[in-house]
Amino acid sequence: MSQYLLIFITAFIIALIFTPAAIKIAPKIGAIDIPKDNRRMHTKVMPRFGGIAIYIGTVASLLIFLPYSTRLMGVIAGGTLMFIVGIIDDIKGMPAKIKLGFQVLCAVILYQFTVSIDFISNPFGEGYYFFPWILSLIVTVIWVVGITNTINLIDGLDGLAAGVAFIASVSIAYTAYIHGSTEICMAMLAIAGGSLGFLPFNFNPAKIFMGDGGSLFLGFMLAGLSVMGPMKSATMLATVVPVLVLGLPIFDTAFAILRRLINKRPIMEADKGHLHHRIMAAGLGQRRTVLMLYGISGVMGVAAILMSRDLFIESGLLVIIAATFIYVFLTDPNSRTLNLKAVNTESIEKKENKKMQKLKGE
Repeated sequence: MSQYLLIFITAFIIALIFTPAAIKIAPKIGAIDIPKDNRRMHTKVMPRFGGIAIYIGTVASLLIFLPYSTRLMGVIAGGTLMFIVGIIDDIKGMPAKIKLGFQVLCAVILYQFTVSIDFISNPFGEGYYFFPWILSLIVTVIWVVGITNTINLIDGLDGLAAGVAFIASVSIAYTAYIHGSTEICMAMLAIAGGSLGFLPFNFNPAKIFMGDGGSLFLGFMLAGLSVMGPMKSATMLATVVPVLVLGLPIFDTAFAILRRLINKRPIMEADKGHLHHRIMAAGLGQRRTVLMLYGISGVMGVAAILMSRDLFIESGLLVIIAATFIYVFLTDPNSRTLNLKAVNTESIEKKENKKMQKLKGE
């Protein structure tokens, strides 16, 4: 048990130490978030370089405590590229299509390192159905890109993405532990530690955002590491458990895509129709909204654990409870449009440009 605790604490402490440094570095390199539209929940310029603390904490812990393996190096290589893509997007911006192309490339890297979804279990009996290589590649790419973007899209309120990633990784870690997947358990605890170490600086009122560097990295690592299970439990750990644990962001992403298609808007276009926006529109503040979503994610996490132990009825009941909460918030007739304070973005930009010039000068 000590090795599990050590990898978690190491990732936690490293992220906790590096986050204040990221707050100071962010303005000097231009990694800041200026509220240029009323879609954003903040009204002041914020550093968005917190992903570096999560990245260093997670990767350092993996390298220190896990034995070398080609598959683990593949996940770290893909995660590093994903992190770099996110950082570039945070500093200079990147077209959505190019960012999607890099996500596909990172998924292909995983496949090249034999981290892939190669089979499904036989639903009518024992044994497995193995995919031909091309189908395995397609399924792996869809899985990795999909899960990566669910974390990225849910990163809309202070502490939401970091907290959901923590809950998801702890749930998968425990499931891996009870099924004997030591490597996955420890890897997920590294993600949990990195997320939790960043969270004190990101919870409302946030001092820093993780940015795309953090959210894309977390999503990719959750998707990639969950595929590394041993044969007997790979299907469950790679698909069923993560789908249930990440049920909230997966639903929110699917709902966003459907909403944009119906409204004939670009799928990658940001809007204020996400679940967390709707809960806030029902009258809850940021903190209560985030805590409510933590609760729903926690219920889904427990449902995933129960499902992995073949407790289907109990798991199904918890999913129904979580779905009921989501339905209530989506259909609340008293919901009102968020009336956010108007932000004079021009004056903010001028003010922050002066601050940045001053910091760079120093």
